[in-house]
Amino acid sequence: MTIALLGYGRFGQAFADLLHDAGHTVVVFDPQATVPAARQRASMAEAVHGAEWIVLAVPVPAMEGVLYELKPLLRDGQTVIDVGSVKQQPCRLMDELLGVNIAHAGTHPLFGPLSLARNERPLRTVLCASTLHPDAAIRTRVLLESLGCEVIERDAANHDRAMAQTHALAFFIAKALVDMGIGEDLSMAPPSFLGLANMLAAVRGDAGHLFAAIQRENPYAAEARAALIAHLGAIHRRLSELEGAALSIPDMTEPPS
Repeated sequence: MTIALLGYGRFGQAFADLLHDAGHTVVVFDPQATVPAARQRASMAEAVHGAEWIVLAVPVPAMEGVLYELKPLLRDGQTVIDVGSVKQQPCRLMDELLGVNIAHAGTHPLFGPLSLARNERPLRTVLCASTLHPDAAIRTRVLLESLGCEVIERDAANHDRAMAQTHALAFFIAKALVDMGIGEDLSMAPPSFLGLANMLAAVRGDAGHLFAAIQRENPYAAEARAALIAHLGAIHRRLSELEGAALSIPDMTEPPS
C-alpha cells in the first residue's frame, strides 16, 4: 500500500520509518526537509497521485493552507489523516475543506522519535472520527493497529481537554526546568527525578514546533497552565508560612536566661 506523507519533520521521519517497516511504500513531499531520494517527490501532486492514504504531518498552523492546496489533487477512494498534537482545529478544517467527498479522520500518535528509538510499547494513538466519515475511522483503526498501535477513540474536544491536563502541562514544566538548566547533569539525580528525564529530553529535542502547538493551538492549555501556577503559588505560600512558624518556635535546648 502506498502512503503519502506531507511533512518530513522529526515525527514525519519516524512515522515514515514505522510505515516502511510495516511493509508500506512511503512517498514524501516536503520542500523544506532533506528527504531520502527513494521517498522524495518533487510536488504534492506527485506524492498524492496513486496513494491510498495521505498523512498530514505538518505544523497545525500550516494545515489550512496545505488542505486548500491538497483538496483539488484528491480523488475518491483516498483517505486523509492528520497526526497533530491537538485535534479540534485540524478535525474542523478537514470537515470544512474536505467535506463529505474526501474520507478523513483525525489522529494523535502518543509517541514520537524518542519513544520509538527506545522501543517503547504499546504505541498508543488517539483516533478522532469525523461524523461525516465513520467508515474512514474504521479503516484508520485497522491501519494503526497494523502498525502495532493501541487505538483510543475520543472526540476532538475531549482529546484536547485531556492533552491540556497532561501533554501541555508536562511540556510546560519541562520547559521551565530546561530553561533553568536543571537536569543537564543527572549523576546525582534520585530515581524520583529520573522519571522526568524523558520529558526533559523531549523538550530539548523539540525545535519549538511541538511546544508551540500544544500550548497555543490547544484551546484549554492556557487555563490548565493558570491553574497549575495558582496551585504552585498556594503550595509555596503554605511552605513559607510553615518555615516562618518553625523559626518562631523557641529553642528549648537553651536554658532560660
